[in-house]
Amino acid sequence: MARTSTTRRTDEERQRRRFARRQWARRWLTLRYLAVALLLVVLVGGGTYAVYFSDTLSVQDVEVSGTDTVQTSEIERVAAVPLGGPLATADLVAVERRVGALASVRSVEVTRKWPHSVLITVQEREPVAVVQRGDTYRTVDVEGVAFGSFKRAPTDLPRIEAPTSTTVTDPDAVGEAVTVLAALPDEVAVRVDHLVLRSADEIELVLRDDRVVQWGGAEGSAQKGEVLLALLSQPAKSYDVSVPAQPVVQ
Repeated sequence: MARTSTTRRTDEERQRRRFARRQWARRWLTLRYLAVALLLVVLVGGGTYAVYFSDTLSVQDVEVSGTDTVQTSEIERVAAVPLGGPLATADLVAVERRVGALASVRSVEVTRKWPHSVLITVQEREPVAVVQRGDTYRTVDVEGVAFGSFKRAPTDLPRIEAPTSTTVTDPDAVGEAVTVLAALPDEVAVRVDHLVLRSADEIELVLRDDRVVQWGGAEGSAQKGEVLLALLSQPAKSYDVSVPAQPVVQ
């Protein structure tokens, strides 16, 4: 009996120890979960504060890329990026809108460059011709948008003239004229002094020797250019290729 009673007490003691160990393991696991959760809260809270409220990730610099003719200082001035505020909350859309309003900028992309910069990447308009507006000359791009301003016409660009100011300020009409100029064969382009834009469907070319070409609209310009190149060998004062299948030489 004594042995049985002692054995029973020993078994009960072992069971109590195992139970105590299991209880401690559960408590320790719970404490670990609580510690991990608390650490995550601290990290998220600290990160949120650092990103949105502290000066650790603030806007300290503005970088501009893609400029050639536009001054970087002009882009920065128009962008008006507030310095010192959190980079995460910088209003990039507003910056894009302001820079995109510049006539010489065709497109713009504004991004965050961590940890401290706002990057402004611009694509400038490329001049393909020049138009006269009053006493000034303005360059235009392939879309017919005017942007540059000069007192004298650049000699390396074809010139577009218009009898009325309304025609030369119409981007669609100017775009048609640019399409015509772009379609001219090189052998013809070098002979052109200027283009006369009466309307989008009434375009003339004036050659350097004062011969005149009635071109019509921009449609079919590639074919018209080929026809004109063949006709220029014929002495004449004017050529009409507005209907390229039925050209007229006078």
